[in-house]
Amino acid sequence: MSDSIEVTVYQAKVSTDSQYDQRYWNLLDELEHAQASRIKQPSLQHRYVEIHGRLRILLGQCLNESPEQLQISRTEYGKPYLEYYPELSFNLSHTGEHVLFALTKQAQLGVDIEVCKRRTNLAGLVDKCFAKEEQVYWNQLPETAQVQAFYDFWTQKEAFVKATGRGVALGLNACVINPLCPTTFLSVPEICGRAADWHSLALDCGADLSAAIVVDRSFKLIKATGL
Repeated sequence: MSDSIEVTVYQAKVSTDSQYDQRYWNLLDELEHAQASRIKQPSLQHRYVEIHGRLRILLGQCLNESPEQLQISRTEYGKPYLEYYPELSFNLSHTGEHVLFALTKQAQLGVDIEVCKRRTNLAGLVDKCFAKEEQVYWNQLPETAQVQAFYDFWTQKEAFVKATGRGVALGLNACVINPLCPTTFLSVPEICGRAADWHSLALDCGADLSAAIVVDRSFKLIKATGL
């Protein structure tokens, strides 16, 4: 299990044209239809339908299966997985028009992308969501570097809790990133195994964006665009 695995990350943009909504809608299952129907704002509903339709297309291409036939189930904590292909792990994240899809086999992974924007409550979020080691590091940074550093930490933490399948309920401050070597963790919750088994990587997705992927094995990244 010490060998590196391949992880593929696809970066794409959500279209502003809703002409393909029916095509994507037809690929979704009953649960996805219900979720989409609960979204009352048209632009957000369009985004949900397109993203989850494109995810199904991507999974179908990977497995040589019809996208609409894939059985996507959810764990007790809500993490989706493929009923008949549990060895294939996938995750997605989106912010505005930007979306990331990540795929791998025989591992757990999480991905997160955020727009880096100034917020008045950054220091408060650091106190609430960062571990002491991370707080000390962030507070000693010059103010000009704090916004980017905040999102770099944040996306790695979000990607970690998504990879575990527990989500933010696990506690963002429970996974401690090594500030001096951000691809590694100083500690993780005991239920998540050894900190040394978890690996993180910042993704270059363009200006004003911060993104990260976390996997519970060492990995080699394959990045694709234009999905």
